[in-house]
Amino acid sequence: MRRLSRKPFSVTAPNRPRSSSKCFRLHKDDTFLSSEGSKGSPLPSVRWLFSGGGTTSSLPPPEWIEPFNDVSDLVKSSRSLKPSPWVSQILNLLDGSESMESNLDAFCRKFLIKLSPSFVSFVLRSDEVVRERGQQHVVAWRFFNWAGKQKKYAHTLECYVSLVDVLAMEKDVDRIRSLCGELRKMEFALSVCSANELIKSFGKLGMVEELLWVWRKMKENGIEPTLYTYNFLMNGLVSSMFVDSAERVFEVMESGRIKPDVVTYNTMIKGYFKAGRTQRAVEKVRDMETRGLEADKITYMTVIQACYADSDFSSCVALYQEMDEKGLEVPSHAYSLVIGGLCKEGKLNEGYAVFESMIRKGVKPNVAIYTVLIDGYVKFGSVEDALRLLERMMREGFEPDVVTYSVVVNGLCKNGRVEEALGYFEACRFKGLAINSMFYSSLIDGLGKAGRVDEAERLFEEMSEKGCTRDSYCYNALIDAFTKCGKVEEALALFKRMEEEEGCDQTVYTYTILISGMFKERRNEEALKLWEMMIDKGITPTAACFRALSTGLCLSGKVGRACKILDELAPMGVILDAACEDMINTLCKAGRIKEACKLADGITERGREVPGRIRTVMINALRKVGKSDLAMKLMHSKIGIGYERMGSIKRRVKFRTLLDSFDHHDF
Repeated sequence: MRRLSRKPFSVTAPNRPRSSSKCFRLHKDDTFLSSEGSKGSPLPSVRWLFSGGGTTSSLPPPEWIEPFNDVSDLVKSSRSLKPSPWVSQILNLLDGSESMESNLDAFCRKFLIKLSPSFVSFVLRSDEVVRERGQQHVVAWRFFNWAGKQKKYAHTLECYVSLVDVLAMEKDVDRIRSLCGELRKMEFALSVCSANELIKSFGKLGMVEELLWVWRKMKENGIEPTLYTYNFLMNGLVSSMFVDSAERVFEVMESGRIKPDVVTYNTMIKGYFKAGRTQRAVEKVRDMETRGLEADKITYMTVIQACYADSDFSSCVALYQEMDEKGLEVPSHAYSLVIGGLCKEGKLNEGYAVFESMIRKGVKPNVAIYTVLIDGYVKFGSVEDALRLLERMMREGFEPDVVTYSVVVNGLCKNGRVEEALGYFEACRFKGLAINSMFYSSLIDGLGKAGRVDEAERLFEEMSEKGCTRDSYCYNALIDAFTKCGKVEEALALFKRMEEEEGCDQTVYTYTILISGMFKERRNEEALKLWEMMIDKGITPTAACFRALSTGLCLSGKVGRACKILDELAPMGVILDAACEDMINTLCKAGRIKEACKLADGITERGREVPGRIRTVMINALRKVGKSDLAMKLMHSKIGIGYERMGSIKRRVKFRTLLDSFDHHDF
């Protein structure tokens, strides 16, 4: 009797379809009956061999399949092997259909196979599952649950780790927490690789409790953390804003065997910036240099982004120059921030110089960088330069997006060039670009300021037809257009519709527009009711909003009412330092010099000195009303600063004293 080779083999290759009645597998303990009919082979083996003869329909037990077919003792790592043909066949069945599980059952029954834990883990990590987006995490979850129902099967830790990784990509926190609950009940030996993967996934999602559970499990299993482990742990803590905890981990690393590397420092620096601890972040950068670690482009990018967020644009430029001097690659996003910062400070020439330098160094600009530079030109009134840059952008093959066009349209509208703005609007429509609410807001505002209110209203209604959300900017632009052309009732109707029908927040700017419009129409009491409504809603008034109210009250002879409202704001924590000066300016421009003087005296009576600019405002106002002599007297007197000094004694000097020397009837 001849024994088979000790290695199993299949009569048919795994990638060829096999009939369940024709296929069989001989294992190492199977033997043939000899030609003499000697004993030695279990009877079932003979039946399998002749299963087509009709003697019985018994089938062999299913075969456990692995992700790799290791057929050579010389192969040291399964990573160098080509995956088993079973892998692609199983992946083809993971289609997310309602019958996915039943299809898997039928396939495995047909070919007498069962999927081993290593096979399940490999499939979960396959590119088809990991790289796809949409519902792939749900498919992975369903496949995991199906595999767990195979007879005599139990998921290994690697299966759980693989599924957690897939779910983490889609931020499926609920399912991950469910898996963690199962893991905590299991007895398993944790490996360094599994620990790193879990810490990375939990850290990415800010699941600090689960993160620390893995860390404790490592300690229990006697696993020494690697540099990667520490870095994954710190990244998770920083991402979850546990910056103090991350700092303690950093200190442990500094005093331990595994020292922080550049990635560790970058993570800690990012954490400090996220927590608003800018000084500590800068100190950590310097500390990094003293320990012989060179800051890389990620270090610089982190600091540049933080400085930009703090409007510290000069530091952005300095850091960019430092990167350039060190020969580090400057990412296009860094150029965008530096150019944007310079443009925000009005340094358009410097911004353009950085732009040209970037191109000379072979870094291709993108649409975002062009848009930042165009926006800078627009905001500082250089619309022609912005348009020239737009033309250059298109010549060089960059297609402007809706944000670029929105910036250009906004600049044109603010400069009264509404027809050109409408031309770009039509161009966007022709190109099929999705026009956003900011684009519409700019056009509505421009048309309103040009007195073309009907067109502005049509655009506003068109937004709803096109499915574009109307935000407070759009509403405010049209309300402003209505009030400026005297359509106060339409403005009020839109104001009510804004909150009641569309649930759009009424902002302090909305109230400022309406209060100013009401006073212009002599509807003072309605303006005051709007002010009270705003305060009752907890909306904090700005200086511009109070200026609209105080101007209306002062011009209607109710200076005392305006002063009383101003006093009521202080206990609410609203301090408007220049409010009195604005009121004096308003009264002077209206020729109400006596009331302006009385208000100025009120400032000095409260122990404040009248700013020099108010003296200038009053001098100019006196000249405008034909009181040049009084203006000259004020110019040479001590009244402008609210007091005069006689030796070491200060004597209060009132503005009304100046007026008393003139005929009261003149005022």
